[in-house]
Amino acid sequence: MRRFLETRARSQGFDALAVTRPDAVPDLPGRLAAWLAQGRHAGMAWMGERAAERAAPAALWPAVRSIVMLGVSCGPAGDPLAALREPARGAIALYARRRDYHDVIKGKLKELGGAFAARAGAEVKVFVDTAPVMEKPLAAAAGLGWQGKHTVLVSRDFGNWLLLGAIYTSAELPADTPAADRCGSCRRCLDACPTAAFPAPYQLDAARCLAYLTIEHPGPIAPEFREPLGNRIFGCDDCLAVCPWNKFAAETREARLATRDDLAAPPLAALARLDEAAFRARFAGTPVKRAGRERFLRNVLIAIGNSGEPALAEEAARLLGDPAPLVRGMAVWALARLAPERLPAGAPAGEADPDVLAEWAAAKSPGARAPVPLAERGRRPA
Repeated sequence: MRRFLETRARSQGFDALAVTRPDAVPDLPGRLAAWLAQGRHAGMAWMGERAAERAAPAALWPAVRSIVMLGVSCGPAGDPLAALREPARGAIALYARRRDYHDVIKGKLKELGGAFAARAGAEVKVFVDTAPVMEKPLAAAAGLGWQGKHTVLVSRDFGNWLLLGAIYTSAELPADTPAADRCGSCRRCLDACPTAAFPAPYQLDAARCLAYLTIEHPGPIAPEFREPLGNRIFGCDDCLAVCPWNKFAAETREARLATRDDLAAPPLAALARLDEAAFRARFAGTPVKRAGRERFLRNVLIAIGNSGEPALAEEAARLLGDPAPLVRGMAVWALARLAPERLPAGAPAGEADPDVLAEWAAAKSPGARAPVPLAERGRRPA
């Protein structure tokens, strides 16, 4: 059955496969409880709502006897941080520059799991980051790699660019040996973080993570994180891109996961002009679409405010009247940084949103300041 799984998985485009037991990480409930108690999950309340099932696979599905962890390599063709050096363009995380991997991998898992179930006479359930499953600790327990100091899975064969999926099965399969932690004294990922989101090695504070802030966080992004955000408009690859194990990374073999050239570094001006229909059409089938236009334009306007490009002030000025308060508030912030002289004396008479009014008050305060161009910030933009 194991040989069947490996052969079939390879033919379907999976690059890595390993097996673990549902009880292979006995300390996981305690680790998750401590992380939640510290509030490190920020606004992701769903992380705690099904914590018992998340931390114990058998609580999610009592029939599970083995867990098959699979990975698809999605390494970059070039420098994933190249867009950070183009302040008038947006930087989108590598995984989001392609078709939504949840859809692609879920289809592969269903086919593989169905074939295995028929052959083994066993039950299966498949998961791709859409259920209370702790993929990274389980993948580490299976031996696909280890959780690095940035908490992401690192593989000796694929760096930290593996997209993960899981098959829970009632079949008894021989378990693999967990991989050893090979981070050593390296701390490149920790030092690369623009917002110091790692309070200690192997610990992530989501409330400070730009990936969380640009994707999951629903409201205005706190002022302290706006300048460090730079031109990152969806996600952040900094801690991933600097890992030395990436020298073994490979591009995906799956044609449906090929990156889109138009998402490598799209112009901020064009993105700022997207209405709801245009946004949905532009990002159809990609992870970006899930964030929605309002959050996305919030990020775009912060990038515009950080750009130091006076020509982009026109885009911020136009969005002062956007129907979405989240967009209007960030337009105020961006215009105050690029062209404060163009900002009206105060908020429009009909403005009632407290967050937008707060942005107007802050923009008119003596402490408001212009952005420092990326090239003059005294550090590389990563």
